[in-house]
Amino acid sequence: MLAIFNKGLVNPPQELYSPASLCSSRKPKLPGEIVKDFVSSNPSKAFTMSFGDAALLACISQGNSYPRHQRLFCGLDGIYCIFLGSLNNLCSLNKQYGLSKSTNEAMFIIEAYRTLRDRGPVPSSQGSSGYGWQGANEGAELFWGVAADGSVVISDNLEVIKGSCAKSFAPFPPACMFHSEQGLMSFEHPSRKMKAFPRIDSEGTMCGANFKVDVHSRIGSMPRVGSEANWALGGSRA
Repeated sequence: MLAIFNKGLVNPPQELYSPASLCSSRKPKLPGEIVKDFVSSNPSKAFTMSFGDAALLACISQGNSYPRHQRLFCGLDGIYCIFLGSLNNLCSLNKQYGLSKSTNEAMFIIEAYRTLRDRGPVPSSQGSSGYGWQGANEGAELFWGVAADGSVVISDNLEVIKGSCAKSFAPFPPACMFHSEQGLMSFEHPSRKMKAFPRIDSEGTMCGANFKVDVHSRIGSMPRVGSEANWALGGSRA
């Protein structure tokens, strides 16, 4: 799986950049080169979808094999999701959100995102947005990094990230999401800020940063917009 969000759409955390990328024997690549290399590994089973100059999603079908983690792709109302892995509590989540039993993990993520977006500080009508998400349990692992032009690159393939971002990469933090407007945040602890810790590789070189919840910090509550602005008051009205 590969996702690229161009710099004009998102701004990666400064801590994800590594000065060592400038003098490394392996240089960061531009988005076009990253996609070309990714697809060329198995062109007959590759799938790509671009969103103008803002973003690109790509994945390679597993064919008749039985992969460790399922891959799903869905789109709804201009929102697209590539899902890797599984949700053990999908049935209860679908019931909680009022979704049908046939709703798969990718469709659920889209519905969950729409709920967060509609309660966020920026109206959904204001342009495009990028969104990356990883669950809390140790299952399908994601990595992210910075391309040569500052674009954000996300993939479940560590070698793809290393080859694309040189030293400017790190594991994507679990139980977190990265949004083009709000940045990196924990969905388990949304009132806490994220703190960066420098990563040092086996060569002793700084290699991006690990991000963890800062338990000593606190941010303001997420404001609501539009018809959802007074959602908390609805239940108290006669």
